[in-house]
This record gives sequence, C-alpha cells and structure tokens, in this order.
Amino acid sequence: MRILIAGDVVGKPGRSILKEYLDKKKNEYDFIIINGENSAGGFGITGKLADEFFNWGIDVITGGNHIWDKREMYEYLANNDNILRPLNYPMGVPGSGYVIKKTKNGDKIAVVSLQGRVFMPPIDCPFAKMEELFWEFGEDVKCIIVDFHAEASSEKVAMGWFLDGRASLVFGTHTHVQTSDSKILPKGTGYITDVGMTGSQNGVIGMKVESIIPKFLTSLPQKFEVAEGNERLNGLDIEIDSKSGVCKKIERLDLSKDDIAAF
Repeated sequence: MRILIAGDVVGKPGRSILKEYLDKKKNEYDFIIINGENSAGGFGITGKLADEFFNWGIDVITGGNHIWDKREMYEYLANNDNILRPLNYPMGVPGSGYVIKKTKNGDKIAVVSLQGRVFMPPIDCPFAKMEELFWEFGEDVKCIIVDFHAEASSEKVAMGWFLDGRASLVFGTHTHVQTSDSKILPKGTGYITDVGMTGSQNGVIGMKVESIIPKFLTSLPQKFEVAEGNERLNGLDIEIDSKSGVCKKIERLDLSKDDIAAF
C-alpha cells in the first residue's frame, strides 16, 4: 500500500499548498494522513476545517498539544474517530488516540497519535501507552502508523527503536523542521525524527518573523501571526507491505508550489 503523510499543516498557506498537491496526486495513494493541529490560524483546528480536509480525501488527521486550542473541538473529537488527540492523555479526556480503518484496497491500517513528555506538558507515558495498545490490536492489525508529537529528538529516536519491528512507520511531528534521517530500521519500521511543516517557509516555523523575533529579544508576550509566501509541502511518500506491515520505501517530500504545478 502507498501512503501519504503531510507534516504539520500551518494556517491558510499550509492548507492551500496541501490542496494543490491533493488535487494532482491523491488518487495515487491508498491512504492519506495529515497532522492538522496548526491548521486554524497556526493554533488548533476547527470542526469546519476537519470536515473540509475529509472532503479533500484525507483519511485521518492526527494532533498534538494544540489539538485543544479551539474549545469547539472537545465535542468534535468525542464524536469523530478520524481525528485523533494523543493517546497518552489521562483517562476521561474527550476523543480517541488511535483509529483502525481500511485502505482503498480493503487492507486494515491503524493510526496512532502519541505525545512526548520531554519539554512538553506532563501527561502519561507514551511508551507504556503504546505497549498497552498492542494488546488491543492483537495479530490482526499488521500496518500500524504512529505520529509521535514530541519536542526532543532523543525521545523520538528512542520511540523509533522501541517500536522497530512492531510498527510500520514512526514519524515525528511538532518541531516543524524536516530532518534528513528518514530510514528503514533493521526490523522493518520506517522512521523519521520530524516530517516537517506544510506552510510558509518565510517565517519562523510557520509564523511571521516580525512577530517572533521580539519575543526572543524581550521575553514579552507577542501576537503570533501566520507567515505567507514560499509555501512548501513537507511530508513522506511511504510504501508498506500490507501482509507483513513492513515498510518497503520511505521518501521525504519537500515540494514548492512550482514543483507541484510541474506534475
């Protein structure tokens, strides 16, 4: 099966270039996953945007710490399993941390959202929660894809090795800068420390330079605004053996609007 992963979609610029790519290429994929927690003005996501993404052909939206930024999403998450909040939030939190779906070809695929704890809000252990989830999956689910939304590279790398041979793909999100360490680990798990960001490259991880630099200079609160121009789609083009769950190909995507127009 061939799977598209699109990294953190930031605001309208990110949504725009994602739509352009999907209009050209979505029929080439058996399954499409995006991280959408920054798609509404750079912070959070709305139910309207989630519905729009699903209408574009996206199968699952993963989240992270910003999935809670829009209060309306509490109810939306509770009623829609195709958008995920991190699995390792405490009991009683609305929404689901994983979903099992079928691809266009009828193959089962599990998508899991996890959040790190290093330099992040204190929540339950992502390693322990993932271990528990394998007991629920059993032997029936061969293809398992994990979005690990974490700050520390070391925590992400550790998760990759922890899941090698048990997950098909572990991809990192949150830091918005695509890393060059995409690989297939020894037991067949595809891995990348951060898949990158889908949005404007004219700012600081998606936000306008002039709204970020004063924060570093003064440490005073600033109103962050989404950057525009020089949009790029960062993501992964993945091939997974549907019978074994082994990752056969992991290719990084770093595409401009001109690149997409040339397809």
